[in-house]
Amino acid sequence: MGYGGITASEHSSGEGSWRGGITKTGNAHLRRVVVEAAWAYRHRPSLGVALRKRQEVVSEEISEIAWKAQHRLHTRYRKLTARGKDKGKVVTAIGRELLGFIWAIGVKVEAAQKLTDRQAA
Repeated sequence: MGYGGITASEHSSGEGSWRGGITKTGNAHLRRVVVEAAWAYRHRPSLGVALRKRQEVVSEEISEIAWKAQHRLHTRYRKLTARGKDKGKVVTAIGRELLGFIWAIGVKVEAAQKLTDRQAA
C-alpha cells in the first residue's frame, strides 16, 4: 500500500510510536483513482447485469473477494459517517482498505497465472 501513498505517517522512537495522517507519497495517479473508486461504496452493494457479465470470466475465488470487499467497505463507510467523520477522510480510509483488497486479488491472479504457466510447460 506504500506504493499508492495511502499509508499513515509514523514517528517512532524507542518503544513509542505515533501515527499521523496520510503521507501522500507514492503514485499520485493510483491514489487518485483508488480514492475516486472509494466513493462508490456510499451505495449499497449490488450485483447488476453489467457486473455479473464481467464476472463470468473471473474465477469464483476472486469474485468472493470482490463481494466481500463490497460489503465490508460499504459497511465501514456507513459506520464512519454515522460517527460524524468528515466524508473526505472517510473516503480516503475506504480507499486505503480498497488497495488491500486489490492487492489480495492481484496475489490470487498471479498465483493462478504461475500455475497455468507451469501446466502449459
